[in-house]
Amino acid sequence: SFPGGRRDPADGDEVATALRETREELGLQLGTTSVWGQLRTLPNRDGLTVAPVVANLGPLEDLTLNPNPEEVEEVFTLPLAHLLRQENQGYTHFRGSSGRYGYTLPVFLNGPHRVWGLTAIITDLTLELLAPAQY
Repeated sequence: SFPGGRRDPADGDEVATALRETREELGLQLGTTSVWGQLRTLPNRDGLTVAPVVANLGPLEDLTLNPNPEEVEEVFTLPLAHLLRQENQGYTHFRGSSGRYGYTLPVFLNGPHRVWGLTAIITDLTLELLAPAQY
């Protein structure tokens, strides 16, 4: 999943929360000039509101990540070109409490990694904005 967490009282807004969580979880210091914008808010499965913030990290090879082992098990990246290939895109179908069809969510595949749930929804919304002609 993406860096994230609850808003602290010291956070001025959702962007400040996202930047703080990115620093705490990945050791990555970003300024507000890196932020491209905020996607629409989404409910998570617990009924809380998630406010995705999109930022430009620059070239990955220039980044030095220091993941917090208490919060991050593994870090991996997926290139935009990989996410846009149809063979790496799919859907997960969920059943409702009655056992009948409930809803469908996107999923992205990458070897041992499967991006699903809220992370896949945020990825899907971001791809619609970044590459509307290809996605």
